[in-house]
Amino acid sequence: MGVFTYEHEITSTISPTRLFKGFLLDADNIVPKVAPQAIKHVEILEGDGGPGTIKKVTFGEGSKFNYVKHRVDVIDHDNLSYGHSLIEGDVLLGKIEKISHVSKVVPTPDGGSIIKATSTHYTIGDAVVDEEHVKEGKEKAHGMFKLVEGYLHANPDAYN
Repeated sequence: MGVFTYEHEITSTISPTRLFKGFLLDADNIVPKVAPQAIKHVEILEGDGGPGTIKKVTFGEGSKFNYVKHRVDVIDHDNLSYGHSLIEGDVLLGKIEKISHVSKVVPTPDGGSIIKATSTHYTIGDAVVDEEHVKEGKEKAHGMFKLVEGYLHANPDAYN
C-alpha cells in the first residue's frame, strides 16, 4: 500500500465558526442546494451524524462519478476541525483503498478564515495516485467551497 498526502488551503472572509458550521458540518444540506449538478443528495446509512457515521453521496448529472460513501472520523467543535474518509465508490478508481481528509478552520486577523486541509490517499498495492486526479479533486472542492461561501454571504443570519 502506498500513502500519498497533499495539503491545501482556502482563504475566506467568512468567520471561522460560520464556515465550520456551514461548509464542514452542514455541507450535506447546503451543497445539493447550491450545486445540484455536482451532488444530487446525501443520505446517512449508519450513525447519527457524529464520528463513525457512514454517508452515501450521490453525484449529480454533471459528474463523471456515480456515488461515494464516506465515514465521519472526527468532529472537534472546540478546534473547528472535521475529518472524514472516502471509503467506497467509483471516485476511488479501483486503485485507492480510501482517501482521508482533515480540515481545520483557523481565524485570520481580519475576522475571516483559512481552511487548512490535508488529504491522504491510501492506494491498493503499488498503485500510484495520478496527479491530474488529485488536481481535479482539489479544483472541484474549491469550486464547491466558493458556492457555499457565496451562500453564506447571501444569507448572513445562517449558521451564527
